[in-house]
Amino acid sequence: MKILVNDECVCELNDTQKKVIMNDIHADEFDADMKRRVSYIVMHKHEQCMKRLRDEWMPKLRDLKVESVPLNDDAFAEFVFAQKDYKDRKAREVDAIELL
Repeated sequence: MKILVNDECVCELNDTQKKVIMNDIHADEFDADMKRRVSYIVMHKHEQCMKRLRDEWMPKLRDLKVESVPLNDDAFAEFVFAQKDYKDRKAREVDAIELL
C-alpha cells in the first residue's frame, strides 16, 4: 500500500506491515480505515492551524478597526491572506533571518 501526496509516495506499507495492522483491523475494512486515518490527520492539522490563524488575527483585525469578518473558515482565511501585513510561515522566517 502506498500513500501519495501530489503523486509522490510519502508512506508505503509492505505486505507484512499490512498484515500486522490487519491483526487488529478486519481485512475487508483495511483500505477504508487507512483512508479515514489519513484524512483525519490532515483535516485535524487544518483545524488546528485554522484555530491558530483566528486566534492570531482576530485581535489584529480588531486593532485595524475591521467591523465584520467572514464566519466561513475558507472565506476568513482568504480575508486574512488579503491583509497587506499578512505573512506566511516562510515569509516570517525570512524576515527574522534578515533582521539578524
